[in-house]
Amino acid sequence: MDAREEKGLVIAATSKIEKNKLGWKVPSQSGNGTYVVNLDHGEPFCTCPDFEARHLPCKHIHAVEYVVQRETKPDGTVTVTEAIKVTYNQEWHTYNEAQTHESECFLTLLRELCNGIEQPAQTFGRPRLALSDVIFALVYKAYSTMSGRRFTGDLLEAQKDGLVSKAPHYNSAFRYLENPELTPLLKALIEQSASPMKAIETDFAVDSSGFSTSTYNRWFDHKYGKERSKQGWVKTHLMCGVKTHIVTSIEATAYESADNVQFPDLVSKTAKTFEINEVSADKAYSGRKNLHVVQDLGGTAYIPFMSHSTGQGNHHQKFDGLWNRMWHFYNFNREAFLQHYHKRSNVETTFSMIKAKFGSSVRAKSPTAQVNEVLCKVLCHNICVLIQSIYELGLEPTFWTFEAERAVAPKLLQNTGF
Repeated sequence: MDAREEKGLVIAATSKIEKNKLGWKVPSQSGNGTYVVNLDHGEPFCTCPDFEARHLPCKHIHAVEYVVQRETKPDGTVTVTEAIKVTYNQEWHTYNEAQTHESECFLTLLRELCNGIEQPAQTFGRPRLALSDVIFALVYKAYSTMSGRRFTGDLLEAQKDGLVSKAPHYNSAFRYLENPELTPLLKALIEQSASPMKAIETDFAVDSSGFSTSTYNRWFDHKYGKERSKQGWVKTHLMCGVKTHIVTSIEATAYESADNVQFPDLVSKTAKTFEINEVSADKAYSGRKNLHVVQDLGGTAYIPFMSHSTGQGNHHQKFDGLWNRMWHFYNFNREAFLQHYHKRSNVETTFSMIKAKFGSSVRAKSPTAQVNEVLCKVLCHNICVLIQSIYELGLEPTFWTFEAERAVAPKLLQNTGF
């Protein structure tokens, strides 16, 4: 028995180890918070620094293994006996702590994210605002839910606290918001903000929703001889983890966009950081290509089939073994299929969280600015999820862990007019 196993035995004997929706909650021996251990998917993992550095079993993993007895039978089945009472009650103490300290933690995490944005090179003209300060101001404004003018006071306070070198005027910030080159940068920040959850999330859900705008599309209806109008909205496609509701990838468009075609890109972007075990989505994402995209990344897509779908290929398509297997699973083992598919409800919860806290509409007038404003809301949501995880799971988020990552931001904007 090595030192880590011995310490794990001590933790199991002297500490209260509880199971929650994310895995097993193991107290730190130093008394500074807790860590989450998960033994359910492939190799075990832990959120502690020791596991992050070695990717080998740590004392917390050994502690959970001591309190979970696994009996493997000759036929290959595994019986798990848990020596701990399992409960999923709300931990009000940690929830209250996270909520009461959210504002100060939000600013700290947002600043750390923005520190990864390097200023694009400038060869002539007046000195430009620091791009990291502009992004900080736009996202902080979205978090405050206030108008640009009313938010000015809070931004000046942030300048006094050293969070920004110079508080941008609200008109200057709005001009940046209307630049299309800002869109890929905000998407990169959203993906980066989700990266601390890579050891926790393995199952994901995909869906789309709309954010209303104050602009209207008008046209003349020749059939009825009168002018008609329709309110514009930003359609947002996103993928989120089903345990913490962190958004791992996103695509927002200022026009009606089909759900099915957005799926491969969302999955591919998520796979750059996360190991994908399952992906759940509704019938709008049903398609052979989408099933194969997830399978090629080592996961399984649980997407219901259309009523007219069959388990065989037609004269335009060759026989597809994956499609055939999933079609039969869906039709003849429906209860087991739905146990996986119903994880999709978590993406609806994610949209509800974003809209309830940061608003279901956008103030911007131009299509590009509307898309960027939605992305700011989603980034705010991710930071709030991280804050909850800091208090609930003992997570210590770190961003831009490699120097190569820091070079992403300026490359996205090197050809802009900023």
